[in-house]
Amino acid sequence: MSLLPETTRRIDGLVAHAQAAGRTPSLVLGVVRDGELVHVAAAGEHPRPHRDLQYRLGSITKTMTATLVLAERDAGRLDLDEPLEAHLPGTGVGGPTLRHLLGHAGGLQREPDGDWWERAPGADLATLVAGLDPSKIAYPPLRAYHYSNLAYGLLGGVLERLTGQTWADLLTTRVLAPLGMRRTTYAATEPFARGYVVHPWHETLREEPRTDTGAMAPAGQLWSTVEDLARWAAFLADPDPRVLAPETLTEMCAPVVISDPEAWTGGHGLGIELYRRGERVYVGHGGSMPGYVAALTVHRPSRTAVVGFANAYGFRVGHIGGLSQEALTLVLDTEPAPVPPWRPASTPPPAELAELTGRWWWMGTTLDLSCDRVTGELVAHVRGERESRFVAAGSDRWRGRSGPENGEILTVLRDPAGRPVALDIATFVFTRTPDDEP
Repeated sequence: MSLLPETTRRIDGLVAHAQAAGRTPSLVLGVVRDGELVHVAAAGEHPRPHRDLQYRLGSITKTMTATLVLAERDAGRLDLDEPLEAHLPGTGVGGPTLRHLLGHAGGLQREPDGDWWERAPGADLATLVAGLDPSKIAYPPLRAYHYSNLAYGLLGGVLERLTGQTWADLLTTRVLAPLGMRRTTYAATEPFARGYVVHPWHETLREEPRTDTGAMAPAGQLWSTVEDLARWAAFLADPDPRVLAPETLTEMCAPVVISDPEAWTGGHGLGIELYRRGERVYVGHGGSMPGYVAALTVHRPSRTAVVGFANAYGFRVGHIGGLSQEALTLVLDTEPAPVPPWRPASTPPPAELAELTGRWWWMGTTLDLSCDRVTGELVAHVRGERESRFVAAGSDRWRGRSGPENGEILTVLRDPAGRPVALDIATFVFTRTPDDEP
């Protein structure tokens, strides 16, 4: 699906203006629709950006670490409500649960002790753990949102202890290889953009070191390209079940904590940042490492995303996260997703489904029930508005899989002759008459 020429012109203009005003050597943004990278906008010449040029991901790495943790949970090898102590005993900070750490609600201090980990050679896991004690808890768990890079270093340690594999090997085999992200690597691999700090007065460039962050790598080590990050954005919009179950990714995108309690414009799920822009909620993450900033912003309902990189440690004016949200909003406002045409069914539904369809009533409230001929699901609309979908869960039992009744059981009640006379949805009994009489 390509973009209209006017849309690409406006995005190109946003990127050109941001690169010039932000004083960044190079800036690149990619637009993703329906799993495809449909446009790349680039500005700057140090170096000239292209699809296969690596930049540093920074904290976008955390979204992949969280995916690994959730996959281990789905496999039954850990529980998100277990304390950290269950996997890394003796740290002195083992009270917060894995869920707390994933959502930055565990109260751990932001950084590990010692030199600034992003710019210094990293230590191993044993050294990271040895430097912990109860004073590293800045807040009691769930008392407040408190972003913690340290938490993700420890989550990487949990994965290594649990699987016996290094975090990097686990990530490659479980995530990067299945998704074809061949240019997402632990260390910089040519061609890659050198990262800089831009002098505020002289406008000269100072190249930053490219460190191996050791045990803190799960918090921000990775390098990637616009093309590969577009693949990751497509996964967050519509996950490949070989990597993670779609319902688990939906769980990751549910808020654990609101990071902006005054305005409710931001929150954090399980490894995923949440951004409210108008009436839309975007998911993704930002990233920064010395010499680099990155952005990943996804609108899951429309399977549209914007990804971006710059090789400067911040913009003089604005920031890359705001730029990616502005570009994504522009695409969604100017190019709404096409509406698939309605097509009539060639045959009526099976009798056992047809007898359940139609209008049902509870306390004067209507429930209109139809069936989806493609999926075999029951589709319920309350008052003609809210939609819930139900999948078969046994004889005369259906379980909600989406909407207000997600997870609830719909039970078909029958008369002595076997005719359906009522639907019991979580004790709310709908009948065929407005008088609630079966």
